[in-house]
Amino acid sequence: MPTISIFKHDFESLIFGYSHSRKTMALDQIEEWLMLVKGELKGHNAETGELRIELQDSNRPDLWCCEGIARQIRTKQKGRPGPYPFLKRRTSVSRKIHVAAGLRTVRPFIAACTAKGYRVTAEGLAQLIQTQEKLADIFGRKRKTLSIGLYRLANIRFPVTYTLVNPDQARFTPLGMETVMTLSEILMVHPKGIEHGHILQGHDRVPLLHDANEQALSFPPIINSREIGEIQVGDEELFVEVTGMDLPMVMLTLNILAANLSDRGAAIEPVEIRYPSKTAVGKSVLTPQDLGRPLVLPVKTIEQSLGQPLGGPAVKKALEVYGYDVQVRNGKVKAKLPPFRQDLLHAMDVVEDVAISRGYADFLPVMPSQFTVGGLSQIEQLSDRSRELMVGMGFQEIISNILGSPNAYRDSMRLAGTEWGRMVEVDNTMSISFSCLRQWMIPSLLRVEAASNRAFYPHRMFESGEVAIPDDSHEVGSVTATVLGAVMAHAAAHFSEIHSCLDTLLYHLDRPYTLQPLAHPSFLDGRAGRILLEEMPVGLIGELHPEVLERWQIGVPVVAFEINLSRLLSAAGR
Repeated sequence: MPTISIFKHDFESLIFGYSHSRKTMALDQIEEWLMLVKGELKGHNAETGELRIELQDSNRPDLWCCEGIARQIRTKQKGRPGPYPFLKRRTSVSRKIHVAAGLRTVRPFIAACTAKGYRVTAEGLAQLIQTQEKLADIFGRKRKTLSIGLYRLANIRFPVTYTLVNPDQARFTPLGMETVMTLSEILMVHPKGIEHGHILQGHDRVPLLHDANEQALSFPPIINSREIGEIQVGDEELFVEVTGMDLPMVMLTLNILAANLSDRGAAIEPVEIRYPSKTAVGKSVLTPQDLGRPLVLPVKTIEQSLGQPLGGPAVKKALEVYGYDVQVRNGKVKAKLPPFRQDLLHAMDVVEDVAISRGYADFLPVMPSQFTVGGLSQIEQLSDRSRELMVGMGFQEIISNILGSPNAYRDSMRLAGTEWGRMVEVDNTMSISFSCLRQWMIPSLLRVEAASNRAFYPHRMFESGEVAIPDDSHEVGSVTATVLGAVMAHAAAHFSEIHSCLDTLLYHLDRPYTLQPLAHPSFLDGRAGRILLEEMPVGLIGELHPEVLERWQIGVPVVAFEINLSRLLSAAGR
């Protein structure tokens, strides 16, 4: 979850207004207000006034900054959201960006605006940079989906052109460097080029943003020009642009940045984007732009979900003081989010915001009418017994996340393009590192082993937990199962050693089994087997393939087994 740093004085000024800069908030008040944004105060430096806040809502990128948190609190205090006149429809604007043809397969979309009248302070600059980094790294998947550029407006002559260039011919002085460099040199030498250059891999022409004087602004998504793209304390005129692969995400990000600067007193002026072909919002697009669409749901849905009779007026008030544009008519609520939010996907999203706005303390506790005695399920009993046996054999238990990346669960295991590599992927994920559910346990154990090369050998690890196995016959397309995986790693690790551990485990579980030869891409040929219980496959065992170990950067042989405890239990019950 995002953790941000803000300054208490700057935060208070954004809440109360710069004309009431002497107003302060006690830390316990701040902690109470942070409940509105699912935030938690993690630290306070009394000398500098720095606050560290952890945010629990990964669907609200507008809150990953001081301005966003202050805006939500200010809206609640005033009972209505603040006006953003720059979002009103206009027939034309003076500043334009021309998008060249050919960018569709590289980085097709851009949104931009200007901000005048706000004199950048040290705290404001720190927040601009932090917001830029959080949005690009988390929301933008480390700049792959979107990246942000901030510039000194006075040095830019419009119209600006967003185009493709030969990386060996275009050149400018990038931020952090003293000399003029070609784009190819930036990719090879500059720290940001080394870190993010893979995004443009495979393209012989790369994006460049330049003005009417052919002056380079930036090399998206890598680095800005030093002459124009280095914002300093005291600047009063800024140019903001966002480029990326997803148009709604690009426009939402610009809306967030525009609202943040507007909250600090800047006058936002839209910029017209002229595309070579029609996009989902037209060929000529004014940005910032409100793309929100209202959601209609019955008041009864909210009442039933929260367990309290509220009525239309109470629901309307709760949503309005949380920033919504709301209409209530004929027992139905028509709710529309502010332009810097796009997280309204389901009726339950509205229900949750009603609950947060009213405060969870507003709900009356109800004692259960019936009391039952709880107990462990059969699968948990089997899992606990298996844990005890594994610990008794000298294995150390680990606990890892069921969410991970396709690279870990599939590519690093040599499963790409195979039936073994199928997995449940998360739609509209916020981070590629947590974009799918594991379909087996062994990669989770190898991740720990790869980070344990400094520990004395031998290594014996196991984990018992859930996996999501794709199953087209199931109504949701997958089955959640409890599995047990184990690995052994040392210089002399071999099949017989891990086989003896499997044999001991299943003997004490009273589960007679057989092994059947298995050809599996993750294991050595002739050194892998399928575990059968009454002819039903319940797991696998083998010596991991050297290529798998190389991809994980593991320097010793590794043997492993994995048992589906859910199948083990069902087989025993037949």
